[in-house]
Amino acid sequence: MAASPQDVPVWGRVRRSRHVADRGLKIICTLFTILGATVLGWILLMLLVEGIGGLSPAVFTETTPGPGSQGGGIANAIVGSLILTVLGIVVATPVGVLAGTYLAEYGKSSKLAEVIRFVNDILLAAPSILIGLFVYTLMVQPMGGYSGWAGGVALAIIAVPVIVRTTEDMLRLVPGSLREAGTALGAPMSTVIMKISWRAARAGMVTGVLLATARIAGETAPLLFTALNNNFWFSPTLMGGVSNLPVMIYQFALSPYENWRELAWAGALLITVAILALSVVARLLFKKETAR
Repeated sequence: MAASPQDVPVWGRVRRSRHVADRGLKIICTLFTILGATVLGWILLMLLVEGIGGLSPAVFTETTPGPGSQGGGIANAIVGSLILTVLGIVVATPVGVLAGTYLAEYGKSSKLAEVIRFVNDILLAAPSILIGLFVYTLMVQPMGGYSGWAGGVALAIIAVPVIVRTTEDMLRLVPGSLREAGTALGAPMSTVIMKISWRAARAGMVTGVLLATARIAGETAPLLFTALNNNFWFSPTLMGGVSNLPVMIYQFALSPYENWRELAWAGALLITVAILALSVVARLLFKKETAR
């Protein structure tokens, strides 16, 4: 008695060549996944081994040493990186949030909104070194020298597109019925946005700011043209070179001095841990927002 088509296994109704091709592609994808995970794990393991070996109390209390000097730390670079990152986020957050709000609430599908989205996508993909050169021409040359202000502006330009995109996406997830309820009560559009839309998308918007912070925390190229680096504490005016971890790692890792290379590994480990922590917090907030 012949079996009915319903009794034949799914793969029994597929030509053998397709079955072999499917299995072959699955094997190739698995192998490359293992390869990628192995390389990433190797890098992280090397970073942990070398970075932990370079950590000491002096790393967090002393300034970076000069050429040929022994000992030293990266306290000034840590503080300088924090200041530049905070400065960049402080500048980028209001610009990004307001621009994303315009795209989601006011502009929507208008021609101006389409142009802004197009420019925002370009900035998302723009090489950071070009942004550094732009800020160098815009601020460093007219001001007559490197400064933390120029570094903060360069980092802000990199962070803005991330915040714009995340803010727009999160506001678009807010149900329209919430806006209609606020409008029905006689609230103006600005009040509806601030009291309803922003509150409903708060976790997602904070996630965007955290992701932007993680994005700029390890940027090196723009700081080479704006804040540069030094081996001392920064000036209160932020004029002159401002020590920071990314540029310090770049310079110290290529140096012939053993203690400089150890400090570079320690700085790389600290940046990696900080970015990992920010990414984890951002994912938790985003998961909470989507669950709502």
